[in-house]
Amino acid sequence: MFESLIGLVAIIALFVIISRQQSRIGLVERELGALRSLVLSGAVPPAAKLSEQAAADNAPADVAPAEAAAADIVPPAVSEAATAQAPATETEAPTDEVVSGPWAAEAALKAAEPVAPTAAAKAARQTDVETALGTRWAVWVGGIALALGGLFLIRYTIEAGIFGPGVRLTMAAVLGLVLVAGGEFIRRTGFKVPVQGAASAYIPAILTAAGAFILFGTVYAAHGIYGFIGPALAFTLLGAIGVATIAAALVHGQALAGIGLVGAMVTPVLVASQAPNPWALFGYLAIVLAATGVIARMRDWKLLMAAAFFGTGVWTILYMTDAPGANLSAILFIDAVTLVVLAFVWLARRGDETAPARAFDWPSIVPGLFVAFSALGLSVDPTFAAAGYALPGALVIAAMVAVALYRPLALPLLYAAGLVTVLIYLGIIPPTSIASDFSGGALGVDGLPVATSNALTLRIGIALGLVFIGAGFWAARRFAAGTQIRAASWAAWGVIVPLVILLALWFTFGNLDRDFVYAAAAVLLVVVFAAGGEWIARAEEPPLMGGIAVSFALGGAAIAGLLLLHMAFDSAWTTILLGAAAVVPALATRWRSYQVLGWISVGAVIAVLGRVAFDPTIVGAEFLSTTPVFNWLLPGYGIPALAFGFAAWQLARTTNGRPRLAMEAAAALFALLTLAMLVRHAMHGGVIDTGAMTLAEQAIYTLIAIGAGAILVAIDMRSPSSVLRYGSMAAGVASVAFIVVRHFVVLNPLLSDESTGRIPVFNLLFLAYLLPAVAAGGLALYARDKRPKWYAQMLAVVAAVLALAYATLSVRRLFKGEFIGLWSGLGQLETYTYSALWLAIGVVLLTAGVRLKSQVLRIASAALIAIAVLKVFIFDMSELEGVLRALSFIGLGAVLIGIGLFYQRLLTRAAKEGSAAP
Repeated sequence: MFESLIGLVAIIALFVIISRQQSRIGLVERELGALRSLVLSGAVPPAAKLSEQAAADNAPADVAPAEAAAADIVPPAVSEAATAQAPATETEAPTDEVVSGPWAAEAALKAAEPVAPTAAAKAARQTDVETALGTRWAVWVGGIALALGGLFLIRYTIEAGIFGPGVRLTMAAVLGLVLVAGGEFIRRTGFKVPVQGAASAYIPAILTAAGAFILFGTVYAAHGIYGFIGPALAFTLLGAIGVATIAAALVHGQALAGIGLVGAMVTPVLVASQAPNPWALFGYLAIVLAATGVIARMRDWKLLMAAAFFGTGVWTILYMTDAPGANLSAILFIDAVTLVVLAFVWLARRGDETAPARAFDWPSIVPGLFVAFSALGLSVDPTFAAAGYALPGALVIAAMVAVALYRPLALPLLYAAGLVTVLIYLGIIPPTSIASDFSGGALGVDGLPVATSNALTLRIGIALGLVFIGAGFWAARRFAAGTQIRAASWAAWGVIVPLVILLALWFTFGNLDRDFVYAAAAVLLVVVFAAGGEWIARAEEPPLMGGIAVSFALGGAAIAGLLLLHMAFDSAWTTILLGAAAVVPALATRWRSYQVLGWISVGAVIAVLGRVAFDPTIVGAEFLSTTPVFNWLLPGYGIPALAFGFAAWQLARTTNGRPRLAMEAAAALFALLTLAMLVRHAMHGGVIDTGAMTLAEQAIYTLIAIGAGAILVAIDMRSPSSVLRYGSMAAGVASVAFIVVRHFVVLNPLLSDESTGRIPVFNLLFLAYLLPAVAAGGLALYARDKRPKWYAQMLAVVAAVLALAYATLSVRRLFKGEFIGLWSGLGQLETYTYSALWLAIGVVLLTAGVRLKSQVLRIASAALIAIAVLKVFIFDMSELEGVLRALSFIGLGAVLIGIGLFYQRLLTRAAKEGSAAP
């Protein structure tokens, strides 16, 4: 079993080694290619310069200046000739003398000479394999062999019973110390710098790592297997070995430090105690973390520092899982040590704290995550919350903010602290509370409010809100002229956390119907956020740019204003005032040309849409009056429409851009919604959310859509806008869709048998077909030169079809009365009347098409006459009898002859005008 494990490790190590060699071979090939490009371009490679310098150093003092002077006056022709001969020289260079390594200076200089690309690549591959075999692979395998040899020796002595346990452990300890001493001896006698090309095979480091590995195993065996030493001594020895190994990494490299860190972090697991002491554990972890931080800071080893923070954080969370027996002081101690090491050791006086290219230090993410998680546990876990640990958890959060403020590179701490605060205060909102159960190892959503919903939570929330506001806006102003990411981050959390806290406290402790106390708090936030945004903007470079940080501040003021309206007013007034509030940021663009102000107006539109979608009656169905027009629907939809239109007008004269287009679209939409809701209210007796739609109601909506399209076209002619242009066409297309789907199919009285009314002319057919036909035809005529050709033609065709439908259905109503459903059948006179009517309408359309020079109307007349012809020859011939059949064919023939004569005259007139024109 043990041998199989060794084989598996060897295979993995071999795979890693081969992968590394492949990458190194690729690097060498790229470097040789770059060198060849330099030679071909005539540039002198660095190696050649070194060769010249070496030759100059070996030459006599009086010769070197002369050669340098001669080199300075080489004529261009000679230089060009040398450049031209470079390729030929490359092919003649020998390739079997290229050797890497620091032990052969002459060979290294020869290696810098230009060679042919293929030969150079082949020599580089041979040399790299030779270097790998002789310097790296041998060292790695040798180090592993030494470590395993010590273990095998101990195992053999155990199996053979040659020596007792004490002697075996002593021999192992001596072997480990000998390896460590040997590594130090080799380092001091000529291997202070790794061999060229073999940095990862530094012999002293590998010997020291093998010795540390054997010493760790010896101490653990002495305690855990044989019981020669107690847990306290074993704990101390293992920790000392780990810290010493980390310290030795200063001269042996980061890999050795990683081995020592792993051993130090695993030590508490290896050494068990009957009465575990948290102070001993966290005191030991604090020493290891501090030592690792000092060493990592000296060498700038980010991965080592992150690993140390990770190990400490894991131990802290594991200790907190024993919630009933956890010691608060020990938890706060290790959190404080983590923050101190981060702020005063790892990030101590780094020169790039204000550099825009580096917004944060990525190892800071690890301590931020674990410290924030411990603060979350202290605040929301039922066991910790019951013990009153919410205040210490808040202090940990405040400490994280302070460290992030003191060390700008520790920006991840701000994100962690803000996120944890948001989770804590979302968790106090009933009935969906976020609670943590460390003893059960779970963090999830609970169905009941946690025990932290009390007066202490209220006071802590106010304090944390003030901390984030003060630190956030001060830091945002500090970085406003430099690192935009930092400024935006501080401003964002300075807004998000107070708003979430205010919302959570209002839902938990306030009156959801109307609460003036929390409304006053919202007013205060509006003022503070708006003033903070102006304060930050004055520190920008150039001033008053309105960057991301300012946008967050003003956006927070807008959200606080939204909460204010919900807290201080009822449903109806909230919707109305929220729509009217869109005017405020638009007016503010007169003094500050921030783009965010226009988007805040757009945000007001979204908020109003959300409210009307939730309650389209504005005040609730039970409180909505049945009085037509003059009810809550008129101000609830009309005032936002007017406000959005004014905001669009104002933005068009200041910042312009996309927000103005969005406000124009919103104004048009709410104008249509106002008319539509009033119509539905009037036609359903004051009820707008129930009842099936009738053809009359749909006809009014269609007329509104056509009218809206015409209004948008007229406005667009005076104030061109892409929103108005496409909005007008969208209104026209929507009206056509309503007509085709609902007027002709779904709500057609022929199919639904709906009552058309008792009045002869001004009835349902007049409202649903004739008026839309006139409106569509008028819009087609008005938009003919102002919109695309297809748009006007579409409206013209729909108008013609509506007129035909009105005439046809009116004939049907004349014969059948109020109800014109198809179930009542067709009479012969009625059938003949349809033929005559369609022919007459075809002639009218032809005349209108000629007068208006509309090809669409002429084509429509031709299509209608063709339908009439088919009806006469197919339907009338079989259904009609006697004089009606004869009159049908006589009328058809007369009309067709008249149309032919009409077209002949048109063609004759056109020919005369064409001949007279030249």
